[in-house]
Amino acid sequence: MISTRILLGARLRALQTVVRLALSVTTALMLAGCLIRPHPIDNEDIRARAVKDFFAISSIEEPISGPIDLYEAVARALKYNLDAKVKTMQAQLAHQQLNVANYTLLPQVSANAGFDGRNNFSGGVGRSLVTGRQAVEPFTSSEKNVTSGNLALSWDVLDFGLSFVRAQQAADNVMIAEEEKRRIAVRLVQEVRSAYWRAVSAERVLQRVQFLDESVGKALDSAQRIVDQKLQAPLTPLNYRRDLLNTQREVRRLFRELSTAKTQLASMMGLPPGTPFDLVMPPRRASVPAMNLDSQKMEEQALLLRPELRTIDYQRRINAKEARAVFLELFPSLKLSFGGYYNSNSFLLYQNWLTYAAQVSWNLLSVFRTPAKLKAIEAHGHVLDAQSLALTLSILTEVHVGATQFVQAKQEYQDAWNYHETQSAIVEQTKNLWLARRTNDLTLIRERVNDVVADVRLDAARSGMETAYATLMASLGEDAVPASMNAQNLAQLTESLRKLWEPSGFPMSDAERRPVAHAKAVAQ
Repeated sequence: MISTRILLGARLRALQTVVRLALSVTTALMLAGCLIRPHPIDNEDIRARAVKDFFAISSIEEPISGPIDLYEAVARALKYNLDAKVKTMQAQLAHQQLNVANYTLLPQVSANAGFDGRNNFSGGVGRSLVTGRQAVEPFTSSEKNVTSGNLALSWDVLDFGLSFVRAQQAADNVMIAEEEKRRIAVRLVQEVRSAYWRAVSAERVLQRVQFLDESVGKALDSAQRIVDQKLQAPLTPLNYRRDLLNTQREVRRLFRELSTAKTQLASMMGLPPGTPFDLVMPPRRASVPAMNLDSQKMEEQALLLRPELRTIDYQRRINAKEARAVFLELFPSLKLSFGGYYNSNSFLLYQNWLTYAAQVSWNLLSVFRTPAKLKAIEAHGHVLDAQSLALTLSILTEVHVGATQFVQAKQEYQDAWNYHETQSAIVEQTKNLWLARRTNDLTLIRERVNDVVADVRLDAARSGMETAYATLMASLGEDAVPASMNAQNLAQLTESLRKLWEPSGFPMSDAERRPVAHAKAVAQ
């Protein structure tokens, strides 16, 4: 009896020691957690990030090998523009999330292994409920060290149904990401098209603008000498100087507007700032081919192909599947399991065995949550319907506005062409008069400035017409890029864009445009 008390006292002291140690460790961890303070990122880490990002944007994956035409400019923008890359990565992320959702359809297979050990045998005794005396001697049914393992398969039928619905929703999210990528690609083509023609205008006239600025500077010096030496009445050279200053202001405004055009185009193409490159100079043309702007056909095409409306269609389908998931949650959960087990305990009669089970569970409170969820889904459906109607009206308005702007842009280009031809003739006549000394330097400089302005206006009108056309095509939802562009290198994508646009009749560079296709033909 005494030895038993001593043994029990030793075990109690050991248990108290373990409890004190656990409390000490827990207290230390809590104190350490309370002492955590926010701290800024190290300057070296910031510097490393800045250097890494700088080299990332400074590297050119496919170097420039020659003058860049509009097709290559669009191809580089589609492949290397950072905004377009973000949308492409988001589409890839949606595909990966769909893969993850597909894996959730599989049953769960778990493999477990373990080891359990102690310094003495686990054992016990029995006591009579009648007499209160010990009934049996102390005994054990387990070894000191035991290893175990199992391989079990389980499948929840309700979880499978819900996972199937979630996977379908993930597939719809993939299509939404693809539509968003298509919308960004169309917008990027529109912006590059406009920027390219501004850069072409800058290439054509910047040298002339700089030369005119120098000429105006020399004429101002000459006018100032006349004023200083009083060779003429003061009012005449001052008026002359005022006209020159107005001319100089116009010249420098043109230089300011055009000097950044190539830099903006380089940014859209994903080129590092300061990268030198040349542009292909497309020829000018006097007329623009006519387009068949059938309002009804354009409206039908826009309502069928616009990515914004397609996105709402996919969102409606996701919302409908959410209602199906709510109904599935009403059913009880049926879980099936099957597994094989092993235990090294020699006291067991069977150390290897198989188990199989079925379990049904039902959350009765889900019945009360279902009406609220269905009302929320119905409200979301009403919101999508309202968004669809608002977008439909907006898109139809965009189609008509785009068609009107394109017609006006064509007329403006024709007017700019006529103005340019007239101004060129005036410059030629003024130059002849100046050579014959029948007019002064100011008149010649002014007409040369007007000639440069006419050039810029002509290129600006061409850029506006190209932008208006790209805007019209974007409002119709027409694809501006090939579907397989991700699998192509730069040269292949450039050639694909050329094949896509040249037969259309109104290419990116110079040709004629076919009538707008009927919506049903485009959809096929």
